[in-house]
Amino acid sequence: MNARGLLISLNSAHLLTTTGKATLHSKSRPSPFHFCPSHLRPTYTGNRFVSRLRWGRVRADVKSEKYDIAESAPDSVRLDQAPPTDDGGGVALPWWEEFPKRWVIVLLCFSAFLLCNMDRVNMSIAILPMASEYNWSPTTVGLIQSSFFWGYLLTQIAGGIWADTVGGKFVLGFGVVWWSVATILTPVAAKLGLPFLLVVRAFMGIGEGVAMPAMNTILSKWVPVSERSRSLALVYSGMYLGSVTGLAFSPMLIHKFGWPSVFYSFGSLGTVWLALWVNKAYSSPADDPQLLPAEKKLIVSNCVSKQPAKSIPWKLILSKPPVWALIVSHFCHNWGTFILLTWMPTYYNQVLKFNLTESGLYSVFPWLTMAFSANLGGWIADTLVSRGVSVTLVRKMMQTVGFLGPAFFLTQLSHIDSPAVAVLCMACSQGLDAFSQSGLYSNHQDIAPRYSGVLLGLSNTAGVLAGVFGTATTGYILQHGSWDNVFQVSVGLYLVGTVVWNLFSTGEKIID
Repeated sequence: MNARGLLISLNSAHLLTTTGKATLHSKSRPSPFHFCPSHLRPTYTGNRFVSRLRWGRVRADVKSEKYDIAESAPDSVRLDQAPPTDDGGGVALPWWEEFPKRWVIVLLCFSAFLLCNMDRVNMSIAILPMASEYNWSPTTVGLIQSSFFWGYLLTQIAGGIWADTVGGKFVLGFGVVWWSVATILTPVAAKLGLPFLLVVRAFMGIGEGVAMPAMNTILSKWVPVSERSRSLALVYSGMYLGSVTGLAFSPMLIHKFGWPSVFYSFGSLGTVWLALWVNKAYSSPADDPQLLPAEKKLIVSNCVSKQPAKSIPWKLILSKPPVWALIVSHFCHNWGTFILLTWMPTYYNQVLKFNLTESGLYSVFPWLTMAFSANLGGWIADTLVSRGVSVTLVRKMMQTVGFLGPAFFLTQLSHIDSPAVAVLCMACSQGLDAFSQSGLYSNHQDIAPRYSGVLLGLSNTAGVLAGVFGTATTGYILQHGSWDNVFQVSVGLYLVGTVVWNLFSTGEKIID
């Protein structure tokens, strides 16, 4: 008997002796052999048997002759069951390759925002030994701290235009590289002189200014509407956790290695992120050659933003009331947020009588609360949308919580004498504030997905201006009034934002 005939007879004998049910009718006689090692056992592939050797390269195949199955074989030996395969028809992929690519993009954006705030807040800690070493006055310290916003304001709208026309991958990658280099150069610039330091800090602001518009553009193309709130909440929680990480590790690094180590170590992390970003990220699903067909179909069928914008219809954008609702609400939101986050340590020290160490420690709590609440709000919002609640109603509900929640807890501070309860009120205020990530911060992609980067640049410019003016105004109020007056202004703007948002915002696409 030749090799090909032997293979057929071995397989026939194996089926007859193992199942006792399947009867093969073949012109060839049954083989006297009743044992077939697994590595020699043939495999049926439709119209031919193929034998496989585990350790060799020998391969024999013959066409099978017609056969009948008297009874169905057990599932364990069914010949028509193929091994698990991916959508491309190949061998099943390991879990890390089947992990949704859109969530890889979200996690990379999350880590970029983590680095963003780590590199931003480290100066608030390092400025203390730097001021002592270089004999800077409080006025000079304030000038250095504010120089970051000079560049940050310049690239909000420009970054949005760039991301919407060129693609978010390149713009966000540029931003991370730019601000990481500026962070590393900070100690060198400080030694060269104050003008050099101011320029480097402004350059850092330029890099971080493009991050939010670029991220918004990328996610508008990668994330389906039903996952939008969760994805944005996770990305923005990276900023909160970045602040916690920066505030926690900066003092330890300064104590052990000196203040320059903070800038060198934090800035160098950008190179690690860039390597992952270049290899894994794409501006849109259409650019990714490794994206599984099933996920690509899901994204394309549920994302309304597919092609980059060729030009920006400024007149159309600025003529829409929901756009102005975004801008006004972002201003009102950031006024209260920036004041609390900027002046919170001072409030703890002056009003609650905490020492500086305690003030810094308790300042971390609101950031942690915001990180948790942002993701909780995102899950609630996406669940409501997936159950058929209109996007407009969900956005209005979440932003109303983001406005009225902080307003309520700020009004309670004037009636509280216990430091512990005051800290709890602050944490609750900022925790509910984070529901805004599923409100106005998600709305740019709702109303104009193709121009979401530009819209975020517009509204965030108003938000940054609120932070700059609000911080300065708070200092003036405290010089002539009290903390109650500071909180009253914030509460008033929260109420204005609530009214404007509920009257003029929408969750429907208004600009194609």
